Parts: sequence; structure tokens; C-alpha cells
Amino acid sequence: MELACLDLEGVLIPEIWIAFAEKTGIKELRATTRDVPDYDVLMRQRLRILDEHGLKLPDIQAVIATLEPLPGAIEFTNWLRERFQLVILSDTFYEFAMPLMKQLGYPTLLCHKLEVDADGRVVDYKLRQRDPKRQSVRAFQLLNYRVIAAGDSYNDTTMLAQAEQGILFHAPQNVIEEFPQFPAVHTYDDLKKAFINASNRELSL
Repeated sequence: MELACLDLEGVLIPEIWIAFAEKTGIKELRATTRDVPDYDVLMRQRLRILDEHGLKLPDIQAVIATLEPLPGAIEFTNWLRERFQLVILSDTFYEFAMPLMKQLGYPTLLCHKLEVDADGRVVDYKLRQRDPKRQSVRAFQLLNYRVIAAGDSYNDTTMLAQAEQGILFHAPQNVIEEFPQFPAVHTYDDLKKAFINASNRELSL
């Protein structure tokens, strides 16, 4: 059995922190895992900025409520689920992602949780586990699944390397150049073809 594992932000939905940065005008919040390879450094930076500006979880959720999946993402996930078991492996948080999961038809999502105080202030975050995307792929392989994975950022590369086939999708040029071992595509049609090519079954568009 083959399993498809996808990153979420930048692959199926807009980057939530970038959308929030545009809403608030805080340029520093535009940084993502495309820019900062160390996830803890990135999250500590985000939490510090939220605290400095008095921004809370409901402020972020209000922006998320205005977002929609990327154009073509819903059709692509439907196409993928007809041909593979699908799991979303993301470094986002359940407190962020659920409205967008609803629009995508509630695929299985494995991600992290925020620690929020009674006033809605985000005080910390809890990783599901260390190197969670790679560890998830490894666990699926131990269950005898063959995994094809796609993502766009530094934090996806261990997942892509662990999978039987990794694919870069919508990745920035710096990531493509640093990881030339992964095929890089930029449209959902080409991503479909990459999954078909990576599969050990006869599949069609």
C-alpha cells in the first residue's frame, strides 16, 4: 500500500504567518521555514514578536478565518485521495489549521499544539515529537507503507529523504539548489505527474 504525505502551508494552503504579517504590518513575522531552517529559533522569534505587540491567539485566528486553500488545492487533494491514502504532516498547530482542514475535507493532520493562557496569549508551543515529519514517515514504513512525500521548505527535507520518493513543490530556489536530489515541480498538474512517476502502480491523471 502506498501513502501520500504532504506538507500543508505553501503546498495546500497559504502561509499563515505571512498572511498574519500582512494583516498586522509586522515584517518580521513573514519569516517561515523557507528562510529559517531551525524551527525552534523561528518559533521563539514569533512568540517574542507576538508578546512585544500584544497579539494573541484570537488575533491570529481572525486572519485564518479569512483564508482559503490555494487555487487548485481542493481538486488536487481529491485526486490524490482517490489514488493514495493521504496524511498531512505539518509544523503548524491544531489551533490554526482546523478551519482550513474543513475546506479540504478533513484529511488526516498530524501537527503540533500551542500553549495559550486564559487571556489568549500564546506562551509556548509543544512539538508532537522531535523531527516529527521524518519520524511519521518512518513509522508508516514500519507498518509496511511505501511513502511518497511532498513539501516546500527546509523542515520538509528530512521527510522527503526518509520517504521512498520525495518531491519539492512550490519550493524557493535556495531549497531547490541545496537539495537537488529531489525533483522540483511548481504546479498541481506537475505534482500529479510526479506522484504517478513515483508510484509502483499503474496510475493515470
